[in-house]
Amino acid sequence: MTTRGVLYVHSAPRALCPHVEWAVAGVLGTRVGLDWIRQPAAPGTWRSEFSWQGQAGIASKLASALRGWQLLRFEVTAEPSANAEGERYSCTPDLGIFHAVTGIHGDIMIPEDRLRAALVRSQRGETDLESDIAKLLGKPWDDELEPFRHAGEGAPVRWLHQVV
Repeated sequence: MTTRGVLYVHSAPRALCPHVEWAVAGVLGTRVGLDWIRQPAAPGTWRSEFSWQGQAGIASKLASALRGWQLLRFEVTAEPSANAEGERYSCTPDLGIFHAVTGIHGDIMIPEDRLRAALVRSQRGETDLESDIAKLLGKPWDDELEPFRHAGEGAPVRWLHQVV
């Protein structure tokens, strides 16, 4: 089963850009040459984005391939398909990686066991329910990435298709 998605590299030091391309190429199984533009939200860094098509699970492989670089900010999304839920991965140097399952309209779907655990922690006084739910929704990652998203408006998008 195939799905489509988008990789947003929000900021990468120039020296890291070829390594990002090699990592993405390794996952997609095809040569990748991304169009890099300056990232005004973090001078000295570059951004790129492209859409991909491939088997379900590619988003997690892309996120895994990119997550080891501490200076990289990125997001990977995958649309839901007939046999797989959608996915969203966000990664920042300070917060690490966030993963969420998404529904057909892009909404984050939180499993009930994670909601129950957050409720129990708040009832015990261990955490604040509102902040726990914010983390389950990826709010800290959204807050950190938002300036980088807006700085990239109008950036070119390149479509890449994995041969299946």
